[in-house]
Amino acid sequence: MSVSLTSLNEARRALDAPLFADLAGDAQVSFEFFPPKTDRMEAQLWESFDALAPLAPRFVSVTYGAGGSTRERTHATVARIAAESDIPAAAHLTCVAASKAEIAEVAQSYWEAGVRHIVALRGDPPELGQAFVPHPEGYASAAELVAGLRRIAPFEISVAAYPETHPNAPSLAADLDNLKRKLDAGASRAITQFFFSPEVFFRFCDAAAAAGISAEIVPGILPVTNVAQARKFALSCGATIPDWMDRLFEGLDDHPAARQLIAATVSAEMCRRLYAGGVRHFHFYTLNRAELSYAICHLLGLRPQGDSAHVRP
Repeated sequence: MSVSLTSLNEARRALDAPLFADLAGDAQVSFEFFPPKTDRMEAQLWESFDALAPLAPRFVSVTYGAGGSTRERTHATVARIAAESDIPAAAHLTCVAASKAEIAEVAQSYWEAGVRHIVALRGDPPELGQAFVPHPEGYASAAELVAGLRRIAPFEISVAAYPETHPNAPSLAADLDNLKRKLDAGASRAITQFFFSPEVFFRFCDAAAAAGISAEIVPGILPVTNVAQARKFALSCGATIPDWMDRLFEGLDDHPAARQLIAATVSAEMCRRLYAGGVRHFHFYTLNRAELSYAICHLLGLRPQGDSAHVRP
């Protein structure tokens, strides 16, 4: 990722002034949710959506469970966002346990529901640690899925990127080749898995540029309050959780407010350093909670744009 004169000036300002003083508010954000399993979780999802909607995100995405296990719930959630709000909705779609015909049916139903954006993923096997096995009549990779979706309808397509290399990739170069295939097949941007060091993201962007990748690469931000949970997530995507983060959260099991404050501080500082390096789009893995993502966005200078985007009751 090339550093511009503007980025250098911003980096100097970040050192010379209070870290979050009077940011321009020119950052853009997107938010990821997962489909709810219970009525209580559903209420929490829509409360979180309503809290974050006034920040005018570029889009919100809804995940797709391993093996297609949340297909109906994902569709219902995305379709409601598309029908009842002004925010572009993106649906996750994977290759796992589905034929090309089944994927075409799902994709066509999204298009008919007004969904114009797909996050296309190879997907994780139903059991952690299992090898990915393509459906006999399905797509063998995310690149094939992207190409197939482009034949179905003119979707906007995002794909995944791995700043610390996908666990199944033999090397960084091979992983970047795979990312390039996905983008060349018709994807318009890549969203990274989470990471906890700005340098990890910037090194990855430099390597991607050297590999001939010019598409937008959006950093995925996971505000962490539960390190054990984050470590479980990290196992599936190759992310490194620094030792200092474990130490930082030690002794806070019975202090949820302190955990929230520390989590916001850690994530906000990283976002500020990314911003100083020229990043202007952040994708937040919300885990269906609004507080941390909203606080970080506020620190980045974003302010509510009105209530028109809320989902109607």
